[in-house]
Amino acid sequence: QAWADTPPLTTPLLKFVAEFCFNKSQRLTFDSSSPNGILLFREVSKVVVTYANAVLAMAPPPQHYKGIWVCLLALARALSGNYVNFGVFELYGDPALKDALDAALRMVLSVPLADLLAFRKLAKAYFALMEVLAAGHTGVLAAQDSRTFGFIMSSLEAGLKSLDVSISSSCASAVDNLASFYWRHVGAVAAGQPDTVCVGLGGPGSGPPHGAAQMAAHVSVVLFEEASNQWSLSRPMLALVLICGHHYNEIKAGLIASQPPERQSALSACLGKLMVDVAPNLDPKNKDRFTQNLTVLRHEYRSKN
Repeated sequence: QAWADTPPLTTPLLKFVAEFCFNKSQRLTFDSSSPNGILLFREVSKVVVTYANAVLAMAPPPQHYKGIWVCLLALARALSGNYVNFGVFELYGDPALKDALDAALRMVLSVPLADLLAFRKLAKAYFALMEVLAAGHTGVLAAQDSRTFGFIMSSLEAGLKSLDVSISSSCASAVDNLASFYWRHVGAVAAGQPDTVCVGLGGPGSGPPHGAAQMAAHVSVVLFEEASNQWSLSRPMLALVLICGHHYNEIKAGLIASQPPERQSALSACLGKLMVDVAPNLDPKNKDRFTQNLTVLRHEYRSKN
């Protein structure tokens, strides 16, 4: 705390914590009854929270971005290390997990989106953390207020267009998990189960507030751009199509209209085949069939233009 405004001192310490909690080559292996994994995560949480509180009190300038980057990196590594049973924290009322995630999101919100995308190491750590949270702690993201959730979704949409494959793949994975979570939520409400999703995702029947933008961004990237990770980018598409509902036709019309007149009929014909033999569910085989349709559609459209 006393030296939080001195990056030459805090950065090496934070890097040590990030390396210490990194389960590289499965070197951190504890017995099933051992509390060591939980204790290690508690220490990581203390460091992240302490640094966040100190830095945010100073309205962090760019020289603190390196510290924020290392904090996000350490938290992502600790969350994905497979040596902590995170259900224990809620079960016993331990705030370590909640405090660490809150601190990380507060630090992220203090950084303008343009800066977040411009600083490559910071961007990689942030999107890696979003991927981990969307996969294992989706409810935490869904429970954020509209401003925070809107920032996250806007950043994911921007990250999809990144030329860095690791960033765009992390964004696609995060969007896939969030969209799937929303679809399961809508299904649960339709079946008469209690509504447990908070304000971020929107209420049942309202549609996700950022689903249409994500859908348009995904289709644009997959169809019109060259990327080595096409398969990863295409995985969220089915969930986005399902949750967009009646907006899907509007999105298709907008995409078709964005193309030159001589290409519009070809794109319309290709998009018409996208949902052939695809059921409205997210079963793995159904997702694979949709991905195959999308791949064929892409090749067919690009071969004609």
